[in-house]
Amino acid sequence: MKRRNFIALVGTSIASAPLWANGITSNLPAPKAIDSAFPELPYAFNALEPAIDAKTMEIHYTKHHKAYFTNFMAAIKDTPAAELDMKTLFAGISKQSMAVRNHGGGFYNHSLFWENLSPAKTSPSSAVAAAIDKSFGSMDKFKEEFSTAAKKHFGSGWAWLVAGNDGNLFISDTLNQDNPLMDVVEKKGTPLLCIDVWEHAYYLNYQNRRAEYVDSFWTVVNWDTVNKRYENR
Repeated sequence: MKRRNFIALVGTSIASAPLWANGITSNLPAPKAIDSAFPELPYAFNALEPAIDAKTMEIHYTKHHKAYFTNFMAAIKDTPAAELDMKTLFAGISKQSMAVRNHGGGFYNHSLFWENLSPAKTSPSSAVAAAIDKSFGSMDKFKEEFSTAAKKHFGSGWAWLVAGNDGNLFISDTLNQDNPLMDVVEKKGTPLLCIDVWEHAYYLNYQNRRAEYVDSFWTVVNWDTVNKRYENR
């Protein structure tokens, strides 16, 4: 994957924030050769405190996300998968190795997650607010349903707000590093918002209190990114 294509895929450098605001869920370039640097975060490690502490962010980004990136690049090296964009890859993920599925999902999901977070206060656009009201009845009901999916998900995984192919929004949760773009999941669509509920995402600060982590998540949601993903779905 050439550096210019990778930057178009997941963002630029920390000096040009907001970095990943264009979203990596649309118009993804096809990777060509594995020759790229790991992308930088769009904010400092401590920028999301107290919702997410600096040490958790540092370990999560530099150890977990970086490992997924490195292992994914190794898994697709010199294979036909290296010529695919991420949407196409995930649409046929059942035909790929578990290394590509797990590490590709881990790399991509975390990239979405960092985009979902911001120290700045943001709000849903009128279009997103209307879509949420239509699908869930109100913003409060949506947050309640999303939070419940995240809190009650068994084991490691993710909770998602997704735009379905019919235009309606729905909430789902996935195991491990699967996501709604993959052909192996029951409910498919375009991811708009996600929360990482693997223990490494919260355990240093919240220990086993996942519910507190999920509640705090709402204070740092980057609705600007959600708005753009909805527009570009």
